[in-house]
Amino acid sequence: MDKVMSNKWVIALYVMPSLLLIMGIIYIPIVLTGYYGLNEWNGIGSMTFVGLDNYRHLLKDTAFWQSAGHSLLLALFSGISLIGYLGIALVLSGRIKGANLLRKIYLIPMLLSSVAIAQLWLKIYHPTNGVLNSLLTSLGVENPPSWLAEPSLVLTALFIPIVWQYAGFYILIYYAALKNIPESLMEAARIDGANPWQIAVRIRLPLMSEVIKVTVVLSVVGSLKYFDLIYVMTDGGPNGASEVMASYMYKQAFRSFDFGYGSAAGFFLLLICLVATYLIRKATASKETIQYS
Repeated sequence: MDKVMSNKWVIALYVMPSLLLIMGIIYIPIVLTGYYGLNEWNGIGSMTFVGLDNYRHLLKDTAFWQSAGHSLLLALFSGISLIGYLGIALVLSGRIKGANLLRKIYLIPMLLSSVAIAQLWLKIYHPTNGVLNSLLTSLGVENPPSWLAEPSLVLTALFIPIVWQYAGFYILIYYAALKNIPESLMEAARIDGANPWQIAVRIRLPLMSEVIKVTVVLSVVGSLKYFDLIYVMTDGGPNGASEVMASYMYKQAFRSFDFGYGSAAGFFLLLICLVATYLIRKATASKETIQYS
């Protein structure tokens, strides 16, 4: 067996299917998207090569940069929400009553599609019959706001269901990482007189640093390319107040039938995600890796 696995041709034979799959669904589409961005194309007829005109136009497009700002706000909000997820995971990993039930409850949003979640929150935010405004009216608020129709409120109203949607995913990751830490380390700290806060800050969080770095990247990059729930709930409205980069790219390509410009926006979105990933990894890089057995 060792002789067979040491053969380079055998290794190549095993690797080739996965490599072809990755090339077909990731790298080739990326290259094609970048190429389409160099052309003027309606998606059906022949393409006209225009060089970097689409990219130059994109850099001057205030609507695109407004959507980019909204995506960055969502990324920032999602990154900050990780602190709350981590806090919940720390509580659930402790010896509290009902922890198993709470873990299952937090996972419920993961079982729902984005469209179902959007429809649920549309009912909650309904200006006249919604649960939220009905509650505010019962508390004495005479004119509760139209959450999805006011430009100053729509982003906040959208961020809440997005954070709720992914809460179970990140809580589960943090919970698994916490449970992977040997209990003997915490027990030794307790014997030495450490309180729960000191154990969390001095032992648990440092040992989870690599997991936290991964979740920050996932959260930020995922927020930058977020699309589906915003598309269903507001379609980027009102008047572009909730437009994000992914929805702007979609509208340019599939509504305005400007696939060249839409592809340029998509390729630029990819570059922003790569830069964000690089900066996060650079900012959180450490020369030492904490290990435990």
